[in-house]
Amino acid sequence: MTMPQTLTDDKPTTSLARVEAALAQAGLDLAIKRFPEGTRTAADAAAAVGCMVGQIAKSIIFRAAPSDRVVLVLTSGANRVDPAKVATGLADQLAGDTLTRADADFVRAKTGFAIGGVAPVGHLTPPLVAMDISLQSFDVIWAAAGTADTVFALTPEQLISLTSPRLMDVAA
Repeated sequence: MTMPQTLTDDKPTTSLARVEAALAQAGLDLAIKRFPEGTRTAADAAAAVGCMVGQIAKSIIFRAAPSDRVVLVLTSGANRVDPAKVATGLADQLAGDTLTRADADFVRAKTGFAIGGVAPVGHLTPPLVAMDISLQSFDVIWAAAGTADTVFALTPEQLISLTSPRLMDVAA
């Protein structure tokens, strides 16, 4: 496990600054850690922080069409997402839209984050949010902080409070 750098004097990137602001606005004093070797994938993040892959809260973005709404799915790093389960669980909010995996341009334009650094908070466009119930089985989970080398630890309860998700089984 590589020792993280605690961000204090570094000038934050715009995406990182949005995450810091969202956490502060929620009244959470959560330390954002930088791992120079990267935390782009769930496996990379788990190796960097020294936790199980399941403790990584992946932020997966879907595009609801034809409305172009953003759907954020927070899932365990150990799981793949079943879009049909998400669509069924959010059917009342999707109002007939269909879900497709968002491409990198859509993710960047709508969230302000690049794939590999999508945080659960600080999005440019407020998303519909679904959260994998399996994340609740951990005492501590880790989420991206807006860049491909930053993460922060929080409890599942804090993640729920931050994102107001619809809790459901999203695993494929």
